[in-house]
Amino acid sequence: MCESHTPVKRAAQKNVIGQTIKKVRLSLKPDVSQQDLAGRLAARGIQMDRSAIARIESGDRFVRDFEIIGIAAALRVPLTRLFNKE
Repeated sequence: MCESHTPVKRAAQKNVIGQTIKKVRLSLKPDVSQQDLAGRLAARGIQMDRSAIARIESGDRFVRDFEIIGIAAALRVPLTRLFNKE
C-alpha cells in the first residue's frame, strides 16, 4: 500500500444474530432460501427483500426488534434461539 492511501476499515458488525439466522435457515428440512424467508416475512406483513436478508446474515444491516420477532416466527423457532451462539 502506498503512503497516500489509508487502509479502509470495515464497519463494525451491525447485528449479532445474522450468522445464527443463516445457520437456522439452512438447518431446516427442507432448508429455507433467503427468498423463501422474504416470502414468509411478507405473509406476516414484514417487507424485506432477499438482499436485506443477505445483509442481515453478513452483519451489514441492523435488524429491528419487530423483524427479529418475525424472523423467529417465520423460521418457527423460539426467539431466544436466534441469540444462541451454538
